[in-house]
Amino acid sequence: MAAGGTGGEPARIHLNIGVTAHRDLVDAETPRLRAEVRAFLAGLQRDYPDLPLRVISALASGGDQLVAEEALALDIELVVPLPLPQAAYEDDFEDALALARFRVLLAQARVRTLPLAPRIRVDDLQARGAARNRQYAQLGMFVSSHCQVLLALWDGRPSDATGGTAQVVDYHLRNTMPGFRAEDIAPNLLADDESDLVYHVHCPRRMPHPGPAAPTTGVPPPRWVTLEGDSRGDGPPPAQYRHVFAQLQAFNRDAARYREAIAGERASLLGSDMPAPPPDFVRATDALFGTADWLAAHFRRRMRGGMLATHALAAAMGLAFILYSDLDAHRGFVAVFLLLFALGALVRWIAARREWHRKFLDYRGLAEGLRVQVYWRLAGVETPPNSSLGYDSFLQKQDVDLSWIRHAMRGSNLLRDDGFESDTGWLHWVIAHWVGTGGDAPGETGGQLRYFRAGVARREHAYRTTTRLGELALAGGLLGALALLVLGPRLGDGWRTGLVMAMGLLPLVAGIREALAYKNADKELIKQFRFMRRLFESCRWRLDLAADDDEARHLLRALGCACLEEHAEWILLHRERPLEGGPLSA
Repeated sequence: MAAGGTGGEPARIHLNIGVTAHRDLVDAETPRLRAEVRAFLAGLQRDYPDLPLRVISALASGGDQLVAEEALALDIELVVPLPLPQAAYEDDFEDALALARFRVLLAQARVRTLPLAPRIRVDDLQARGAARNRQYAQLGMFVSSHCQVLLALWDGRPSDATGGTAQVVDYHLRNTMPGFRAEDIAPNLLADDESDLVYHVHCPRRMPHPGPAAPTTGVPPPRWVTLEGDSRGDGPPPAQYRHVFAQLQAFNRDAARYREAIAGERASLLGSDMPAPPPDFVRATDALFGTADWLAAHFRRRMRGGMLATHALAAAMGLAFILYSDLDAHRGFVAVFLLLFALGALVRWIAARREWHRKFLDYRGLAEGLRVQVYWRLAGVETPPNSSLGYDSFLQKQDVDLSWIRHAMRGSNLLRDDGFESDTGWLHWVIAHWVGTGGDAPGETGGQLRYFRAGVARREHAYRTTTRLGELALAGGLLGALALLVLGPRLGDGWRTGLVMAMGLLPLVAGIREALAYKNADKELIKQFRFMRRLFESCRWRLDLAADDDEARHLLRALGCACLEEHAEWILLHRERPLEGGPLSA
């Protein structure tokens, strides 16, 4: 989620470090644990200086508090999800010193109290038992679902303790948690989403383990652990995660590079007609949306400019070739041909090096995901706390090159303002500004419905226009060839020269137009806009017939999921038409 962005600081994405740890630390091991945790956190700060860290810890006795203290010492933000209201949670501290440390650390953190786990009532939590254990299990699932790295201070041995460190690690790696149904755990259980990274710091326990004694071969060093295997903890993370972290950092660097322009020009989903001031976490998400939206538009202009330049240079190369081969075999035309080719190659190199195409697509996808999240939260569309509010529905089947977007959204449901509750006023405001009525008359709101209606008309008109121009160019070339065939001997040199150029150049222009339309995926984009128009029209119709607010929120949830899925398809479609594959590559 964003840090800053509501004032002078640019909106930024965090690298979230979740914590699961044993409570009963061995005193003699504490200095080593502190040193290894400190080295881990400091190493990430060193390797990713523009990707601020955030530690997510419930501040339980033992390892949780140790990690939190080391994080604060390194000026790392601390977020504390509480499985129970604070007073009830404090009842679980058996040591007065640990309770005092908890309160000191909590005062320096941002706090969120988690809702009840599925099928748990408030009365069930009065005494220790299965219900209270399920809340702790949900806590572990929440931490895992909102972090990029799970830092586990763990003895490495399995355990039947509900919500214990061993089960949280297993959940992070395999999306399984005893006592929870599959639909309560992971809607996309088989998705390959690069979300299983654990940093394991070996942590012996004071309490005896119920199983066989562990072999005494010394304390193992820290390890990076994923489902695919493990590696030394003093080395870098696995390659796919380095790629994801680098993409997250690249976004922050772009946001900082263009911070002044973004601050003055970025769009906002919020407005002056809101029923009440929105909570800070919504403002922060909106600021991140505005940043992603501005950057997407910026790199779209760069990408389209580069694409038009390469196609124009291709047309000019065709003209130089025609002039050399059919009219005047002068070496200067060859030089011009080579110069134009070099300029086209330079444009392609710059575009590839600065990733205009990728950044446009990725930042557009991130912005649309954040749009859904802002409107969902303001409308009161709730998701389970182990869900990342849209993350579970977005780009779940795609390759590692897109997974950074999912990770950027992982923290979007992390922070909440417990004092904010959506009501009918907010629900109607979201419906008006997100869906809209699609009209321009007084009292009507545009929303996305008007955007997609206008988008369909605009893109259909533009496609018809460019198609006709291409057809005219092709017809002109054919007419030039026919004129040469029939009237060639009776034409003067000037006419013959013009017809030869028309015969060679106009079909080339028609072909370049067709290639440009393919690169822009014009036909597919029109189909997508038509689909989105129908989607919002259907939602608008159903919202008008909704029996109550709950049904309206259910429709908004379905609308958001459909938008996320469609934008994922949009990203994949356009990734298949990169600028690097332009006509100069032939």
